[in-house]
Amino acid sequence: MVKEVVSLLLMVVFLAGNTFSASAAQPNPDAVGPVEVSGSVYSDVSAPVRDLVGVAPSTPADKGKSEKPLRVLPNMGNALNQNDGAVQTSSGALIATTSGLNFAGVGQGDYGFTDQYAPPDTNGAVGATQYVQWVNTYFAVFNKTTGAIAAGFPKPGNSIWAGFGGGCQTNNDGDPIVQYDKLANRWVLSQFSVSTTPYLLCVAVSTTADATGSYNRYAFSYGTTQFNDYPKMGVWPDGYYVSYNIFNNGATFAGAKTCALDRAKMLTGAAATQECFQLTTSYGGLLPADLDGTTAPPAGSPNYFMNFGANSLNLWKFHADFTTPANATFTGPTNIPVAAFSAACSGGGTCIPQLNTSNKLDSLADRLMYRLAYRNRAGVESLVVNHSVTVGAKRTGITSVRWYEIRTPNSPTVFQQGTLGTADGIHRWMGSIAMDKFGNIALGYSASSGSIFPGIRYTGRLATDPLGTMQTENIILAGGGSQTGTLHRWGDYSAMTVDPVDDCTFWYTTEYLKASGSFNWSTRIASFKFPGC
Repeated sequence: MVKEVVSLLLMVVFLAGNTFSASAAQPNPDAVGPVEVSGSVYSDVSAPVRDLVGVAPSTPADKGKSEKPLRVLPNMGNALNQNDGAVQTSSGALIATTSGLNFAGVGQGDYGFTDQYAPPDTNGAVGATQYVQWVNTYFAVFNKTTGAIAAGFPKPGNSIWAGFGGGCQTNNDGDPIVQYDKLANRWVLSQFSVSTTPYLLCVAVSTTADATGSYNRYAFSYGTTQFNDYPKMGVWPDGYYVSYNIFNNGATFAGAKTCALDRAKMLTGAAATQECFQLTTSYGGLLPADLDGTTAPPAGSPNYFMNFGANSLNLWKFHADFTTPANATFTGPTNIPVAAFSAACSGGGTCIPQLNTSNKLDSLADRLMYRLAYRNRAGVESLVVNHSVTVGAKRTGITSVRWYEIRTPNSPTVFQQGTLGTADGIHRWMGSIAMDKFGNIALGYSASSGSIFPGIRYTGRLATDPLGTMQTENIILAGGGSQTGTLHRWGDYSAMTVDPVDDCTFWYTTEYLKASGSFNWSTRIASFKFPGC
């Protein structure tokens, strides 16, 4: 049995005239269970995905359009009715970026696609020559130079596992993640299988840099009780790290689970294992660190996991050991105080207004938003992440995005933090953030209010800008309608990623509506970069 290790750490962080201290939690033998080691229940190598055909979801005529249930994390949201301690009051200069492509992703009426589920769980990543986007429950490959969709796409998500057998082939359940492993120039695609048991994570690692080619395919099991909700993946040199919110039998929250998948074996198609730790119900909504750029973290560095608590962030360290699994450790959390905040919509509920309707949208403010992006710039290690907060009274205030840059994560300090300004009365949420090789940061998000339809925007900052500030935002696409009826779901996440070729062009994808209605969402894919790229 591996005993929990809790590091003892005390530090002082000075930021914007405020002093914050970060300290490790007291030992809690119930916080982390022993390491759980298991092999993949299935594995093989596929034919080229361009030639595979999956079982399409039932059409609306066969089965009505479905709303994916929101499994709320209990006791995770900081719903305090308090003033935000990091809200930006100055607008800054107009964001100085150069626009690249801006084209339709998979969505209602585009590329022959028809919405069947909500929310879309929009996700994507950019590779050497392609952009791959995945929504519930289809994925597509695009030429990143022209934006043209590859022949035969979009395809059902389970096309990747055609002929594989089991739930990965039979089910097309979504919660997809697209990653590009920049150290190996491979695609890593995943979705869960939860319509039948055992509950699975289906993972495919491309054999080349071509997303339409063949894949090493795996299925990892979590048994017949642990419904592995909301999987999020981070790429690290020694493993593919995944977080889940476990709901026993899909109903009762049982705490977060963190797993490390054997990246070295999966890149070669060999039999692979996973090493997992189960947390108690005190913790949920963790994100694994995800490497940007090709400068690896220091040798022996753990992967970092993070969630938030009351006016704080919590950070864990995961040391996997695929040679001697009993030596694997998951330590923490180290508590990192941050400026005061109140999680949006009373801790994660529904409160985002839209034009011409009383229908409100989900905030998902009970968790950090994907990704927890890591970068090593000549020894300067940074983690950037964001979540949705309320500026003003928790039930009547404006929803906005709180973002952070944490440095030296092995001994974490808050280098900078900020909350986007709200003077214009527009609600901003469902963000995704990343940093380029120069230390410039981009943050994409949805924007809506009683005066505008939900649309897509982004802001950012140069590394030389005053700490804690973002420049004036840019609009990627103004929404054409509001989500109406009884459908409140939005998101559940979006994706800001960095081009691995120049390491400074940002790519962002998320949802919007062309016209008001239900189950008629569309998505957009856009790229941009700061000067000097």
